[in-house]
Amino acid sequence: MDPECSQLLPALCAVLADPRQPVADDTCLEKLLDWFKTITKAGSSLLLLQENPCLVELLCHVLKPQDLSSRVLSFSLRLAGVFAAQEDCFQYLQQGELLPRLFGEPGPLGGAAWTAPSVRSGWIQGLRSLAQHPSALHFLADCGAVDTIFSLQGDSSLFVASAAGQLLVHILGLSMQGLAEGHPSLQAGDWPVCAQKIVGHIEESLHSTAVPQITQALNVLTTTFGHCHDPWTQVLWVRLSPLVGSLLEKDPVPAAHSLVDLLLSVARSPGLSSSSCGLWETLAQTLNHLSPTQAGPLALGILKLQDCPQVLRAQAFVILLQPLACVLKATGQDPGPSGVLDSATGDSLTVDVLLSSKAACVGLLCRTLAHLELLQPLPQRPCPWPQEPLLGAAVTLLQLCRGSASPASDVGRHLCALLLGCVRVQRAALDFLGTLSQGTGPQELVTEVFAVLLEYLRSPDSSPTVLKKAFQATFRWLLSSPKTPGCCDLEPHALLVLRELLPVLQKRLCSPCWEVRDSGLEFLTQMTRHWGGQAGFRHALLASEVPKLTEQLLRDPESYVRASAVTVMGQLSSQGLHVTPVSPEHPGGQQIQRDSRGEPSCRSSPSG
Repeated sequence: MDPECSQLLPALCAVLADPRQPVADDTCLEKLLDWFKTITKAGSSLLLLQENPCLVELLCHVLKPQDLSSRVLSFSLRLAGVFAAQEDCFQYLQQGELLPRLFGEPGPLGGAAWTAPSVRSGWIQGLRSLAQHPSALHFLADCGAVDTIFSLQGDSSLFVASAAGQLLVHILGLSMQGLAEGHPSLQAGDWPVCAQKIVGHIEESLHSTAVPQITQALNVLTTTFGHCHDPWTQVLWVRLSPLVGSLLEKDPVPAAHSLVDLLLSVARSPGLSSSSCGLWETLAQTLNHLSPTQAGPLALGILKLQDCPQVLRAQAFVILLQPLACVLKATGQDPGPSGVLDSATGDSLTVDVLLSSKAACVGLLCRTLAHLELLQPLPQRPCPWPQEPLLGAAVTLLQLCRGSASPASDVGRHLCALLLGCVRVQRAALDFLGTLSQGTGPQELVTEVFAVLLEYLRSPDSSPTVLKKAFQATFRWLLSSPKTPGCCDLEPHALLVLRELLPVLQKRLCSPCWEVRDSGLEFLTQMTRHWGGQAGFRHALLASEVPKLTEQLLRDPESYVRASAVTVMGQLSSQGLHVTPVSPEHPGGQQIQRDSRGEPSCRSSPSG
């Protein structure tokens, strides 16, 4: 340590120990703690304490009954942990029984200061820092700290509760470190004391009827298998998997979300051999026992695994598709030739969820669409991919939300009533429809896609966010239209769509809502960038009022819109598509000249 800093330490410690001089905020204490961490990493903590006894005096002083701020007490606990991370310094602090007084029952645990979440958090972080060596493990086992950590898993502060679970994982990993080279016995008595205690607590929690306790145990295991990949983790799973599997026998399955996270964490762990520990069978059973809402994330996780039995992948895909299969069946549509959606249509439980309430229906459909959107571009997505029925389902959902679908059953009519005007489903379906543009489909279905997109772009009921997503999906479908070899122009059907689209765009550029005007300009920018040099596009655009309206938006009261107009005019200018030459004196003219040379224009924040 720098001699000048060493000279200042006594005065600094005196200020921290004096309750009459409260610390204004946590920032200075955090910076001070970071400084001590840097010093201890570079040298000996023991030497630091021996040369600066005021630091030990500060740690002793905070234990005295006094009106000390919770900030300083939390800082002191964390500081003690930083020093005790080095084993020789740990032994030095142990000689004066300082660590048991700080982290055991005689310390803050029994005082009024413990009611402050910052003190509980400081206590956990201090223990996390010192738990780096075998001496620390003996200390944790002897001072009762592990039991306190168990109780803090249910703390009212989510930050404290999360930190407690992570600390248990760290202690378990440290305890088993010596066994990492071999395979530890399944017998609990052969495991280190701290590991026995933690695993025993997990087993007890999994036997519990209290959902919070089960959740805590599952979360600890999830983090363990996510971070620890030594051979002992496979032994741990073999020991605990029967208890985890027994949760599936309960109705409803408790802590289902945490159970899904755990099973996927185990499946991804490189330290486990999934085939030899019965994991695939457990995953298949779990898919069958969870509700449709709970099973979706697990099905997606299974389909994203690199190595997974084909039978399990097929089961997961069917479950993931069930909500959309129900939508197609309710509207009297063919589930497609692949048979995947056809096998998913008979699930009455999914229908029950869809019809139970608007919130349940919307939630299940939005999650399903989001899961499929994530799955579509992945190389490990199921093959064959049911592109045609998925396109039909997305279009049907958008029609149901607009009230333009033709339900073929009471279920379909009920769905229509639940989804009418639902912006959440509209947004999710438009996002998914845009993603599906990466595939192909029969011309009649592509025609339906453009028809429903134009319907949304024309509708006065479409919200600004829905319009933005409709513009984005339309551009993606125009971009994916089949092209004549050697020709970059839009194909004939896409040109017909464009001619219908430009009057709609003109209307949206005149919208009283600035977000709508801005979305229209962004759409025009994308189209001009891709097809500005093509004859079909140029002819259609110049025959419309769009370039003139765009020029007028250079004077828009909203800065976002003006910035977008500048970008579009730059694109139009570079392609020779603007109506009249824009002089540098014209509002935005200088920026347009720069933008037409390919330099990006800056967008300022929106003004009122």
